[in-house]
Amino acid sequence: MAAPKKGRRPAGSQGKPGRTLVLILIAMVALTGGMFLSGHTTPRLGIDLAGGTTITLKAKAEPGQENAVNETNMNTAVGIIERRVNGLGVSEAEVQTQGRENIIVNIPKGTDSEQARKQVGTTAQLYFRPVLAVAAGGPSSAQPSPSSSASDKEGEPKQGEKDKATSPSGSPSGSPSSSSSPRGRAVTEGLKAPTPPPTGTSSATPKPAETPKPNPSESAATAALEKQFAALDCTDAKSRATAGNNAKPADTTVACGKNGAGVWEKYVLGPAEVDGKDVDDAKGQLDQQRGMWIVTMDFTKSGSKKFEKITGKLSSQQSPQNQFAIVLDGEVVSAPEVKQTLSSSAEISGSFDQQSAQDLGNILSYGALPLSFEEQSVTTVSAALGGEQLRAGLIAGAIGLALVIIYLVVYYRGLAFIAILSLLASAILTYTLMALLGPAIGFALNLPAVCGAIVAIGITADSFIVYFERIRDEIREGRTLRPAVERAWPRARRTILVSDFVSFLAAAVLFIVTVGKVQGFAFTLGLTTLLDVVVVFFFTKPVMTLLARTKFFAGGSPWSGLSPERLGVQPPLRRSRRTSAPTEPKEA
Repeated sequence: MAAPKKGRRPAGSQGKPGRTLVLILIAMVALTGGMFLSGHTTPRLGIDLAGGTTITLKAKAEPGQENAVNETNMNTAVGIIERRVNGLGVSEAEVQTQGRENIIVNIPKGTDSEQARKQVGTTAQLYFRPVLAVAAGGPSSAQPSPSSSASDKEGEPKQGEKDKATSPSGSPSGSPSSSSSPRGRAVTEGLKAPTPPPTGTSSATPKPAETPKPNPSESAATAALEKQFAALDCTDAKSRATAGNNAKPADTTVACGKNGAGVWEKYVLGPAEVDGKDVDDAKGQLDQQRGMWIVTMDFTKSGSKKFEKITGKLSSQQSPQNQFAIVLDGEVVSAPEVKQTLSSSAEISGSFDQQSAQDLGNILSYGALPLSFEEQSVTTVSAALGGEQLRAGLIAGAIGLALVIIYLVVYYRGLAFIAILSLLASAILTYTLMALLGPAIGFALNLPAVCGAIVAIGITADSFIVYFERIRDEIREGRTLRPAVERAWPRARRTILVSDFVSFLAAAVLFIVTVGKVQGFAFTLGLTTLLDVVVVFFFTKPVMTLLARTKFFAGGSPWSGLSPERLGVQPPLRRSRRTSAPTEPKEA
């Protein structure tokens, strides 16, 4: 005898909702535990909430190269500026294009904004120029002297003396302040192993170059340059900004730069012999043998020939005319001496510290941008202002959540309990993921992202409403609660998936085609939309299935939100158990 076939479950039924519910609870506990174990218990805040600096740069093509402002060059510039900022140890900075000719740089708090601004703003071409003369940074009426220097005036050893006179520890043996000077010498082609520094102090002093005498036949250009040099005041920011403006690579020009003691000096510089594009790589690193920080440079094939030519000329000169100045945006960032002819590679050594060595290596590596940029705006947001914005966003979210809960309680009564539990589950998943995504992928919660999370409250509540209304429709058709819950699910599921797919598609498109803070809104909206699907499928549906078996909901309590009477449905008629009396025949 064949065994009777088991009856089929209603479409959309869930045999063991407890297992599904346990699965998502385990996931929530795991994410929460991972958040505490990693130590990242709060989401990483963006610049507009935590404070930081936003710099807007506008591309400017050189005269006669108007077509240089194009997508390729802009993307190259973004990569170079990003590496510059990251070279400062700022791993959370954002560099991106905005429109056709703007670049936005976002630098979070905790970074030296002035230092970062200098690195980001130094976007002109990098040049190596021979030094013709050096003098103190203030204005003077004297002619530029090749042998003059700020160190001479302050009683310190001349640069050449600093390089030759070293103590047994390897530090310059001049005045104490001379040990901070980043000016050094370019040595060892091919980065050969250096010899230990000599002990003792050398008494030899290089013979300073003779002061050039005024020549009546000097050209007007030379006279104008001397006048400009004498009037240049490198201690004044405005004067520094205009020093050497409009100077072409082939021109002799003036420039300002700081020495190791932080004192401004002014220079007369010859025509550029090498530019930044000729540098293949450069970096600041610690020389373990000598126990000192150095900067190493590697040149391209064409750059090696140029560098060999200029170092050959400079190595036979006396200080300061044996120096080459590394000039970026018209400012001398370093002026090392040349002791021998070099070509493919070189080393700049001296009294660098870690910061100055890495800064110089960073500038040399990424100084050659394909475009010049001008600073359009710099916006600094303090942590206090960011805290106020975050507080306002959280208040707005709390108000929106409170209104949604009030509506659910008034309209759905007992069903509001299920909706609130689902919103709580969604909030836990969203918070833990945001906290973990910060260190994982660099996600930062900015103000638009907070807005995206607030909008997600409505999207999540909409999914609950769709399901609840489908259940009510089944009850209006005369079904009891448990069958109504299972039959309503397939219909509600399709609607929820379609709705969430449209929201996620909009978020994805917005994330791809936009830049900056709008991407934070799109990312948060997409993330919460995916979590809405997870919560509805793995939390709301199992909880609804379990609660449908309770007397409060299954009995149609007026406070359950599923009362047939309140939904306009008459309860089904019950058969009477009493036997009716026989009908007596009527009398004629």
